Amino acid sequence: MATAAPIIVVGHKNPDNDSICAAVGYAYLKNELARRAANGKEPYPRYLPARLGPLPPESAWVLERNGVPVPEVVSHVHARVSDVMTPDPISIGHDATLLEAGRLLRQHNVRALVVTNDDGTYRGLITTRMIAERYVAATDALEDGGANEMAVAGNLIASLGQKVSDIIETDVLELDKNGLLKEAVEDLMASALREAVVLDEHRVAIGIVTRSDVAVRPRRKVVLVDHNETRQAANGIEEADVVEIVDHHRIADVSTANPILFLNLPVGSTATIVATEFERHDVEMPPAIAAVLLSAIMTDTVILKSPTATDMDREQVERLAALAGVDATEFGLAVFKCRGGEDSMPVDKLVGADSKEFLLGDTTVLIAQHETVDLPAVMKREGEIREHMRRLRDDHHYDFVLLMVTDILAEGSQFLCEGNLRIVNRVFNIDCSGEGGTWMPGVLSRKKQVAAKILGA
Repeated sequence: MATAAPIIVVGHKNPDNDSICAAVGYAYLKNELARRAANGKEPYPRYLPARLGPLPPESAWVLERNGVPVPEVVSHVHARVSDVMTPDPISIGHDATLLEAGRLLRQHNVRALVVTNDDGTYRGLITTRMIAERYVAATDALEDGGANEMAVAGNLIASLGQKVSDIIETDVLELDKNGLLKEAVEDLMASALREAVVLDEHRVAIGIVTRSDVAVRPRRKVVLVDHNETRQAANGIEEADVVEIVDHHRIADVSTANPILFLNLPVGSTATIVATEFERHDVEMPPAIAAVLLSAIMTDTVILKSPTATDMDREQVERLAALAGVDATEFGLAVFKCRGGEDSMPVDKLVGADSKEFLLGDTTVLIAQHETVDLPAVMKREGEIREHMRRLRDDHHYDFVLLMVTDILAEGSQFLCEGNLRIVNRVFNIDCSGEGGTWMPGVLSRKKQVAAKILGA
């Protein structure tokens, strides 16, 4: 029987530091709470931190510095083969006898055994059905009149010592554990056999899937952090079972079949909400997790300079810095400095690493933000940046692409915009058409100072 798949804790597409670190921190908290509730009994739910894209450099730095594993990349949350397969299938060597195979089938109450080569790699399957067919083939001789009962009995007894490899089935559907279940179902139903085998990259059998396994389609359980909008969520979210949401953005369009825990607070960072949950549930926070969450608050609030920063953010920064044993401001600056290398950073990463799509009437716009401590280094590449922004506009049919190059030290943002500039110009009372962009003093928050104004226009 398939083991319960872990519950995925994941942030939005184009993950920023808050999206990564909130997933790490909240998965840790949920695992501790699940372990506490289980009171030593197995099994209990496991929570897996995940991400929908590459690590921002500051996330990579803070995770490595604190010895925290990097969240697993998930490309989608559609049901996979691994969600229904029976793992660790019972195997038998190709030179074993049918008698040995029959004993294993009966002992483990299974209908199929994986047949292995001498090196343990997959060779084929042997099933109860194949053994039964071998028996029926022997008794057919009685009906044909070509043998007496004693001869048939002798044939059956001899078959017990026959090698498994003599009746092995090799024309078996082979699956990948990460393959889409809906595709595997179609292939399995079209297969002559009722079973399919799941192989790893070394051709070792790691699972078996039967038609019975796919009769009920599972839904992957997902916890969303730092977003609640389907456009920003993992592909396949409509097929998943969203069991919790922890976010600090506007309430959008993710819907659920059942009531869930939805933590949505007007604070500067999702990590702030996660940190308060540790306190609320009286769960001890390791210094490493404190540092990870602290880094997220400092990046999302621009070292508490952003207008999105609240008293709750400041309280958690003080608490987390004490737990991590660091000076909050120095630590925040160190985190931001990890983003350096703007001279050589690929332009698609510079523009798109922290970008979000928004629906604006019947059109879609892209608002991106790049935070830096070296604005001149970024602006030297303005021509290249604008060319990439125009490609994004054309390829995705955006009404406009707006890039905020946020100078953390100067506390403002340089606006670069390509596309239909009318709304941006009107909302901010600027002319964003000129080369060099437009300097916006005090504008640090995409969510509160930019996106909210544009969407409300």
